[in-house]
Amino acid sequence: MKILLLAPHPFYQERGTPIAVRLLAETLAEDGHTVDLLCYHEGDDIEIHPRVTVHRSPAPPGVHGIKPGFTVKKLFCDAWMAPAAMRMARQRQYDVVHAVEESVFMAMRIRKRTGLPYVFDMDSSMPRQIVEKLPWMRPVLGSMCALERRAIRHAAAVVPVCDYLADIARESGAREIAILRDVPMGAEPDAATDVTSLDLPQLEGPLFLYVGNLERYQGIDLMIEAFTRHCSCGGAGSLLIVGGAAGDVEAYRKKALQLDSAGRIVLAGPRPVAQLPLLLKQADILVSPRIKGGNTPMKVYSYLASGKPVLATTIDSHTQVMTPDIALLADPTPEAFAAGMQELASDPARAHALGEAGAARASKDFSLTAYRQIVHDLYATLVSQHSI
Repeated sequence: MKILLLAPHPFYQERGTPIAVRLLAETLAEDGHTVDLLCYHEGDDIEIHPRVTVHRSPAPPGVHGIKPGFTVKKLFCDAWMAPAAMRMARQRQYDVVHAVEESVFMAMRIRKRTGLPYVFDMDSSMPRQIVEKLPWMRPVLGSMCALERRAIRHAAAVVPVCDYLADIARESGAREIAILRDVPMGAEPDAATDVTSLDLPQLEGPLFLYVGNLERYQGIDLMIEAFTRHCSCGGAGSLLIVGGAAGDVEAYRKKALQLDSAGRIVLAGPRPVAQLPLLLKQADILVSPRIKGGNTPMKVYSYLASGKPVLATTIDSHTQVMTPDIALLADPTPEAFAAGMQELASDPARAHALGEAGAARASKDFSLTAYRQIVHDLYATLVSQHSI
């Protein structure tokens, strides 16, 4: 099959959605399909697979530095990307459009003009994400949800990344649903790999580690305040924060300096995904302090697969994947999260047991093999049902 894959974000960047899109494109290509991937003008040029060709939409004047999540810059980029998607759909003989996130509305227009069916790759609920970031838009939430339901109903299939989104798709009348969870990133680090390659300062153990962007919804403020409480109560250890745009890193360094007189909070900035397995190996406790959202963060799957204990907040993003038997779940407040830090730091046996249970769950349910099988079965089902 020939597939037009719409990816409305910078590509390639080493963060959640671009990593997921790369894996999807490679998986489709390895299954024998030909993929044209259309993305924003920003991003690194990388080698993917001989059957995958990356196309970039025109650059809106003055738009650069596009961040994750809903932003005005993304609206401009989408406005420039939509005509490019339509041109490609009309000029090339595609069998299906695979539309990620808001590009589903481009795919709906393509379907109306050309009859080309689309798959809705649902990485988030866009109306709910927008209202979380811009509460003043709540009065139009109903209208946005109606548009989302229409996109779901008209899709040949909906591919949510988690149960929360699958429930939304099911309630909206999706014809076909295939939950395609993320998988752990990176391979097991080579035993000979020197930890000094991470270029980190000496840190007091136990080492708490956070990996990801530093957007406000990730709960970075909560995590820093919780760790400060943990330390003030006599708790041992250090907090290493990896990832984030330069401006966010600097802002949180200032906050850490104000609260952390002993210098036990270190912001290391962004690191290549290739370093992730080694970073996880050095950590004692992995933290995900996210305070908003329904879709599960990609890092959770790598956290669990590492075999290290995980501390996460009790929000839908986490609880649909993690249960108390594989992770320590705490309410999204500095007080509760600090208590969770103290509990894991003071009870190594419990921490070890949670880490082992998490690794077993990841191996069983979140493997690359399972991911590839779901993609294969989805497209085989669509073909057999003459949806495409």
